[in-house]
Amino acid sequence: MLKRGDKAPDFELPTADMSMLRLSDFSGKKNLVVYFYPKDDTPGCTMEAIEFSELAEEFDALDTLVLGVSADSCISHGDFRDKYGLTVELVADVDGEACDAYGVMQVKVRDGVERRGIQRSTFVIDKEGVIQHALYGVIPKGHAEEILALAKAL
Repeated sequence: MLKRGDKAPDFELPTADMSMLRLSDFSGKKNLVVYFYPKDDTPGCTMEAIEFSELAEEFDALDTLVLGVSADSCISHGDFRDKYGLTVELVADVDGEACDAYGVMQVKVRDGVERRGIQRSTFVIDKEGVIQHALYGVIPKGHAEEILALAKAL
């Protein structure tokens, strides 16, 4: 698991618009909030994405970009974004590359069947690419406000 002071693992993944986004491209330019969520258009993930979107102007004022990452496809992300009018940048990690690098893939057991899934987690990264806050197993309701308060302290 990553912790405060660790260098944020770089990744290059497609967005909902199918353009490539590389985390290191923001080094020296923007603070980042990278939040990992299990699945597009599910109750908790929708709540979290809407709350982050509602605070977009406040994050912008802090020179902070919010990225939502899940294993869903670019098309799924685009549909999810458009359905709810989301303004956060959604990134498709279909192969789990970023999820593994950030330690958010967990084995979950449902109905006696084990499978890997994303543990809802958020990382606040400063302009130098250093993790300032690493939160694993977060609760979606009110989480965006909590992260905004942490971003204000950067």
